[in-house]
Amino acid sequence: MTKALRDIPLSVLDLAPIVEGSTAAQSFQNSLDLAQKVEKWGFHRYWLAEHHAMPSVASSATAVLIGHIAGGTSTMRVGSGGIMLPNHAPLIIAEQFGTLESLYPGRIDLGLGRAPGADQRTARALRRDLRIGGDDFPELLEELREYLRPRTSDNAGALRAIPGEGLNIPIWLLGSSDFSARLAGLLGLPFAFAGHFSPNYTLPALQTYRHCFRPSDVLSEPYAMVGVNVMAADTDELAERLATSHYQAFLNLIRGDLKPIQPPVDNMDELWSEFEKMSVQAQLRSSIIGSPDTVKQKLQELLEATQADELMITTQMYRHEDRVRSFEIVADVWKA
Repeated sequence: MTKALRDIPLSVLDLAPIVEGSTAAQSFQNSLDLAQKVEKWGFHRYWLAEHHAMPSVASSATAVLIGHIAGGTSTMRVGSGGIMLPNHAPLIIAEQFGTLESLYPGRIDLGLGRAPGADQRTARALRRDLRIGGDDFPELLEELREYLRPRTSDNAGALRAIPGEGLNIPIWLLGSSDFSARLAGLLGLPFAFAGHFSPNYTLPALQTYRHCFRPSDVLSEPYAMVGVNVMAADTDELAERLATSHYQAFLNLIRGDLKPIQPPVDNMDELWSEFEKMSVQAQLRSSIIGSPDTVKQKLQELLEATQADELMITTQMYRHEDRVRSFEIVADVWKA
């Protein structure tokens, strides 16, 4: 049965982008402004991503920023997309999200990833012990889940997360390959796939998740969300031009030349080599760029291909006004 775009929830993934000539403080103001607007437009969740040592990303202290956004909104769910669990002691995450859930009951999501969200030097500074990494993710996850379980006679002697224990904080597993897809399925947890930067693995990972899924006390059937880059504008031509800021961000990442988000340009061919162009386009080939009609058609095609239960939209643009307009267009075509 074909799903219609209007019949599923849409959500937002935000990296609190820092643009050239601006500051992290301004990016936080922009994120709150965007969150307040998309809440009015009916978006279901607003997630923030953990990245470190990146001049273009301000959401490194993810739990703090979640509190900022949740405090300035009232109905949307707010959460992490995600917390990179190997970077943190599970007890700390249980306490942080227990605090958030206590402040904003029924509105907090805990999305978890196993990548570092940083280079190796930064990961070492975060973890202090590089022997802990992605391979330890299942054990770290189980430790975290134990802290959040209600206190009973069976776990009376366990360490306690206060606040945290006994709170109903939905845990999502995030992934860009099939590792977390398989684990989420086996544990009966919701799964969010990073289709916005790992398009080649989207369908295989979703197939793995659904095949491995076992019902749990959390979910009786699979629930999959797919991330997608959307750069919408009033015309296809304007959207293509605004998307060059996003292209430049990935180009600089490939080159190891990290910078704030750059202004759009008229001609990317003046900036990248043919090999770099192919690399960036391969990484971003699932991006949806265009006018309202183009965006509506391509979002529907993505939904039909993935059979996602929810889509999570992320948009990187230089001007905050253009990013807000992009989400406004998505909201309009979603409900049309």
